[in-house]
Amino acid sequence: MMPLRIATVALLTTICATPTQAQTTTFPTRPIRWVIPFAAGGGADAITRPVALAMGEMFGYPIVYDNRGGGNGMIAGEIVARAAPDGYTLLVGGPAIMTTNPHLYKKMPFDVDKDFTPITKIAGAPNVLASHPSLPVRNVQELISYAKSNPGKVNWASSGIGTGGHLAIEMFQMRTNSKVVHISFKGAGPALISLMGGDVHLLIAVPGVFLQHIKAGRIRPLAVGGLQRLAVLPEVPTLHESGLPDMQSGSWYGLVAPAGTPAAVIRTLHAATVKVLAMPDISARLIADGAIPSGNTPEQLAKDIRAESATWAKVIKQAGVKLDLSFTTHRTRTVCRAVKHGITKSTSPTASQNSPHEANR
Repeated sequence: MMPLRIATVALLTTICATPTQAQTTTFPTRPIRWVIPFAAGGGADAITRPVALAMGEMFGYPIVYDNRGGGNGMIAGEIVARAAPDGYTLLVGGPAIMTTNPHLYKKMPFDVDKDFTPITKIAGAPNVLASHPSLPVRNVQELISYAKSNPGKVNWASSGIGTGGHLAIEMFQMRTNSKVVHISFKGAGPALISLMGGDVHLLIAVPGVFLQHIKAGRIRPLAVGGLQRLAVLPEVPTLHESGLPDMQSGSWYGLVAPAGTPAAVIRTLHAATVKVLAMPDISARLIADGAIPSGNTPEQLAKDIRAESATWAKVIKQAGVKLDLSFTTHRTRTVCRAVKHGITKSTSPTASQNSPHEANR
């Protein structure tokens, strides 16, 4: 018969271990919530929803898709940063929240480094640089030469101040020592209309924005912003191949959890994501949408975030781009400040202040 003291210790050990064991060996035991910092129906949905659906089927519990667009991603980020660190509330993070906002805003409602734990990158979505046929250039090197020979005469559209497209323009000018005119629109849709009408010469955005128009010959693709060519545009070279080895432009979608989430839960979520991305139908669907499936490790995602954040910090500082958290009620003031710095022309006093990569959608 087990001595009373030993039996008591064993019982207490079992009781104390039970919650952790249950969490790490049977996770999940209920639906998981993905908080998305974009409005429903955009490119983020096209890329991440199939993954969420397949993962829910794998777990036997659905992934609840919670679109919380607006606030430049701050709303969604704060929800997850303040959620219980149990793996049941995750953020579909991207460049805006994780790498550019910390440098665009003086204050944020959360700390990217302290309040989140990376899980994995679902996929990358490199931007495509496209031009109107009236611009007499057919590749990036010709664009650089033309922009240098015609300073201030090339109109380059973006989907808003501080967006990924805008920051790509600033980076391009810095890397090439050229000068173009930034025309800010309220979203990629209006920017595309202006490009197709010849009112602006250039636009850089995710492939889905203008893929059909490229195929139809209405606009001309000059380069892809990723490290590799896109399967949907195999003939279009990357910026690296075009003579800009230190320039990338695009979006990505990664899962992050609240800080303090148990390591075993992070491993389970990472393994599940990798397994889903390896499914032929899922991979093919993402590639068809111009995305590149990833599934990297939590450590690699954390490293990538730090490196990308450092790159954008330099660009944003040199360009003098700053946004105000009060933009939802003071957009005119924000735009005027940017114009005063000489970095942009706005198409309206309510130029987009959407997520830098939401607006590209």
